[in-house]
Amino acid sequence: MGKLRLEQKIIGMVSTNVYLAVNEETKEAFLVDPADQAGLLKEWVMKLGVSLKAILLTHGHFDHIGAVMELKRELQIPVYAMRAEKTLLEEPSLNLSGGWGAKLSVKGDKWLSDGEQFTVAGFEVIAYHTPGHTRGGACYYLPKEKVMFSGDTIFCESIGRTDLPTGNQAELVRSVRSILEKVPEDTAVYPGHEEATSVAHERKYNPYI
Repeated sequence: MGKLRLEQKIIGMVSTNVYLAVNEETKEAFLVDPADQAGLLKEWVMKLGVSLKAILLTHGHFDHIGAVMELKRELQIPVYAMRAEKTLLEEPSLNLSGGWGAKLSVKGDKWLSDGEQFTVAGFEVIAYHTPGHTRGGACYYLPKEKVMFSGDTIFCESIGRTDLPTGNQAELVRSVRSILEKVPEDTAVYPGHEEATSVAHERKYNPYI
């Protein structure tokens, strides 16, 4: 993975994978899906001695966004997400945080479209719109590092659930098939929950494609 060092913590009531992508050359980093415990995540970043440049959100469910606004406010960093996820991120009844008494409303800064390329913390990133788990689900692909953050779109030998607001199973199956065709088979896949996998493994063993 060259200059990428990938750190991970499992946080929150449904064991969400929170990833910190560190650029070893510049000591810059970005955070994927800060689920909860903003203080712990801030301490983690400070302990590693890296400069956090952005938060990337794969989707807007409560178990992926709990620490976003506190980190954004305290560290003055932008939040990236798919434009199609804006309403869900901002509305507690859709992102399901209202049911837990938190009533989270996340304000994004960089609204992305399918296939959009950008650079953050010195990494080239391609954002793929993968609707189905939510309307604005995203996978973030780092082509040089051969890494993809799949959120709740793809799990090891499975896919995300579709019985929550804005979910659609037929749409999700289409998204999974499409992303596994677009991205090279030697790409490592880091999902929102449970263990990592690879595009090659999912092409062979995922029953939904």
